[in-house]
Amino acid sequence: MKREHWGSRIGLVLAVAGNAVGLGNFLRFPVQAAKHGGGAFMIPYFFAFLLLGIPLMWVEWTVGRFGGAKGHGTTPGMFDEMWKHPVSKYIGSIGVLLPLMIGIYYVYVMTWSLGYAIYSLFGKMNFSAFAQAKEFFNGYIGVAQNSYFHNIIPAYIFYLVGFALTVWVIMRGVSGGIEKLAKIAMPTLFIFAILLVVRVLTIGTPDPVHHPSWNINNGLGFMWNPRFDTLLDGSTWLAAAGQIFFTLSLGIGAIQCYASYVKEHEDIALAGLTTASTNEFAEVILGGTIAIPAAYAFFGPEISKIAGTFDLGFKTLPLVFAKIPLGNIFSALWFLLLFFAGITSSVALAQPPVAFLEDEFGLDRKKASLIVGIILFVFSQPVIFFLSHGFLDEIDWWMGTFGLAFFATLEIFIFNFAFGTKRGWEELHKGAQIKVPGIFYYIIRYITPLFLTFIFLYWALTDGKAKLLMEGVSATDRPYIILARVIILLFLVAGIVLVKIAWDRKQRGKEVDL
Repeated sequence: MKREHWGSRIGLVLAVAGNAVGLGNFLRFPVQAAKHGGGAFMIPYFFAFLLLGIPLMWVEWTVGRFGGAKGHGTTPGMFDEMWKHPVSKYIGSIGVLLPLMIGIYYVYVMTWSLGYAIYSLFGKMNFSAFAQAKEFFNGYIGVAQNSYFHNIIPAYIFYLVGFALTVWVIMRGVSGGIEKLAKIAMPTLFIFAILLVVRVLTIGTPDPVHHPSWNINNGLGFMWNPRFDTLLDGSTWLAAAGQIFFTLSLGIGAIQCYASYVKEHEDIALAGLTTASTNEFAEVILGGTIAIPAAYAFFGPEISKIAGTFDLGFKTLPLVFAKIPLGNIFSALWFLLLFFAGITSSVALAQPPVAFLEDEFGLDRKKASLIVGIILFVFSQPVIFFLSHGFLDEIDWWMGTFGLAFFATLEIFIFNFAFGTKRGWEELHKGAQIKVPGIFYYIIRYITPLFLTFIFLYWALTDGKAKLLMEGVSATDRPYIILARVIILLFLVAGIVLVKIAWDRKQRGKEVDL
């Protein structure tokens, strides 16, 4: 079966940037920065970008294009080509399971923003107090019944719309679906973000009589002025590294999959750098200028109490927009911005398992997409209906935190010590129009593996024991946490079995050919 390719370089960059630019850019980043020292946070943040983000981005682009040239769109086949060891393909199976399992909750969370955009547009979110915004949110996601929502049906309808759109795009293929979505969604996302930035910067001082210091300038100061004492706190450095890790979608398996559809002599050195830079512009410049400064202007320095990741985006910001002219329009723009960021990432999460079924089992795009869609739909149901029992958080920690660090650590060691750093460096520069500075050769070989190992071990040692033993989990929630773990184990076993079946089929095919 002839493999697909991206239709254009700009489509490729926008698609991979769409994979990286997600909810974390506009929700998680401003909260992390404000929480860990404002401007001081950016010092370790950019260290992590240079020593972890860019090097691993180049590694994953290299792994992906190399595997694609061998007919593999996912990491089981890629790792098998890079390291001729029986275990390599099973390690690679993690790069198919992670995006699939993250997708079972990410698609649902992404569709919250679609529902909120519609409610905003029709003026249904004119809150006057944080308690109202919180009540609306809890009712919408189905963890409570209140005056706003009697059941989860509205949220479920928007979930079905977002889910159907994700599957429809995937079914249309790499160039005809993913690339076309990126060409529409990414420019729209940036236009909406710029409009919101302009509006936020013109808010000024909403209440000059009672709160003259609550203004946009001080809000920007809260976000960017450094508190250098936080630089001595190890958690600040780890938070910065973690943010870089997640914002660039490293260690998931999606970048390698997207890169596998690159032509053999396409410039991946420049493409990888462009992708990382586009994501950083969205996160640092746009994401850092919207949420925190706007919330500060209306609620002052106490916003830290109402600026959790979901609190900031889905509770605090609607309050802000309710207080400004045409607030419903800007609120709708904000949630549409989140939706476009989310849908491109949702599609990226679905692509690796689809590619695995295509490349390793010979299924056509439509059948592979339907199978993945059915899996996503079935296993999304516990997330939706057991949300208040920690089901989502459990899967998110094991897959979206521990799993990513674990897989990326294995990947960098395979790249350096099985495939070979020198060989990988040559592969990275094949067809390159830019020369990557030589210092990055040594960063990739030595510093990035140490950095990743440290992050992985830290998360495992600090959070692993509490998670493993379910410390602090109520007796009511324990069955749901156990169910989440059973599902994770089933996916891991299924992944190993499917990889074995695929490789056994190939071996039998070779014997028949002989």
